[in-house]
Amino acid sequence: MHACAGRVRVSARLDVELVRRGLARSRAHAARLVAEGRVRVAAAPARRPSAAIGPEELLEVVADTEDPGYASRAAHKLDVALETFAVHGLSPAGRRCLDVGASTGGFTDVLLRRGAAHVVAVDVGHDQMVPRLRADPRVEVREGVNARSLRAGDVDPAPDLVVGDLSFISLRLVLGAVLDVCAPGADLVLLVKPQFEVGRERLGPQGVVRDPALWRRAVADVCADAAARGATVRDVQVSALPGMHGNVEFVLLLRAPDPHGAPGAGAAVAGRGDDDGPSTSDGVTHRATVGRAAPSVPARDVVRPGVAGPGAALVAPVRAMVDAAVATAAAREDDGAHGRPRRARTTATRAGRS
Repeated sequence: MHACAGRVRVSARLDVELVRRGLARSRAHAARLVAEGRVRVAAAPARRPSAAIGPEELLEVVADTEDPGYASRAAHKLDVALETFAVHGLSPAGRRCLDVGASTGGFTDVLLRRGAAHVVAVDVGHDQMVPRLRADPRVEVREGVNARSLRAGDVDPAPDLVVGDLSFISLRLVLGAVLDVCAPGADLVLLVKPQFEVGRERLGPQGVVRDPALWRRAVADVCADAAARGATVRDVQVSALPGMHGNVEFVLLLRAPDPHGAPGAGAAVAGRGDDDGPSTSDGVTHRATVGRAAPSVPARDVVRPGVAGPGAALVAPVRAMVDAAVATAAAREDDGAHGRPRRARTTATRAGRS
């Protein structure tokens, strides 16, 4: 712990003060630390990056020691997902990759460790990528780029593996652009965050979504949108780690449409809401074996003529994948575990400098 008496100075925003004291690389990085619950102000958890902080208030950042070598805690979400999806033959080794919502580079880090040939790291923010990844010749950092603006040809050669960890935007608003820019038949591993899918009016305290029926609707809507765009829904799992404030997240494995191969699978049928499966009192249908990797679904088994658009109900194969993931998440919530691995609580601490 380092401390010194500061001269009289007006209060500053927490995110600004974290950067000034060298505890965060940028205000965006500071906001992420706060969202992950890793910032303490006078030993109390910080709630808002905009909170006013005095010049002599003690600030602490809880170190992420799950793997000190990873660029971020979020890296473990992709690491576990790749292990789970290996049953489908998925591997980053030797592949051209696109990381949307790259931030500090957690997902990029995982891809490189698993042998990716090249990673284009896209983020709307600036100065977030950790220096060692920014300097890696296999990484091309594109800052200030909104993933929604990506168009075919923007990434050349086109990536054959896309990973994504996006916040503060619905994945459905980005999915079309991502499918446009990737290679035909590319694999996509994308996080679905219900808090950014269900609408602000359905959020609980601190922006947390607790209702399994809302989780299901969020994931089902993204699957239906992917299907309407010709993508194959290959697997759906609950993320190994929670998101900000403990929000449950899900991870999808999709395959981009390939005009020279098998057509992409859809997932939508006419109407909105749950279809003919038996449901429990929480509105969630349970048909699949929880925790078992789901098989990919051929297009002929899921697409029904004349149906398109997100928000439609799902036919049985894709519905089973969604329901299994939701059931797993609900069980974790009931146990109070949230899938969070234990970690040491070492801290980096600095008092205000003069």
